[in-house]
Amino acid sequence: MEDHEASRVRALGEILMEFDLDLIRVKVGDAEYELVRRELPTSVPVAYASAPALLPSVGVNGAAGVAAPAAAPSAPDRALKVTAPVVGVFYRSATPGSEPFVSVGDRVTVGQPLCILEAMKLMNEITSDFAGVVTRILPENGELVRLNEELFWIEP
Repeated sequence: MEDHEASRVRALGEILMEFDLDLIRVKVGDAEYELVRRELPTSVPVAYASAPALLPSVGVNGAAGVAAPAAAPSAPDRALKVTAPVVGVFYRSATPGSEPFVSVGDRVTVGQPLCILEAMKLMNEITSDFAGVVTRILPENGELVRLNEELFWIEP
């Protein structure tokens, strides 16, 4: 499976789990994807991918699972956290090769664009709810992020 298809299937798996769906079917151009979640008997072990954390994997009998997240760093007490409002792919800039919206050390204002989250080919511009200085950008560019995952730390 190509990386693009794999990321599409992972995103669909995240949506399946996030909304507690049993089935999701999506047609994109000529490609059609169908993911079905089945509960496994308790005596059957579930196989998880050892690849990057937070990516869904397919267990025995086609059941979707989610790898355990890596230990997350803790934010300073003063840090205000910007979190992902949707599951999607995190992009620091509007287009490949262009300057990032913000970098660590930048001062931001309320409503200023911080990043884009791509979810099912929809580009969602994420703006700051806070004014302050960006002290940390947690996901890597192109990384799949989960709902409510921390994206930025901003200190007033």
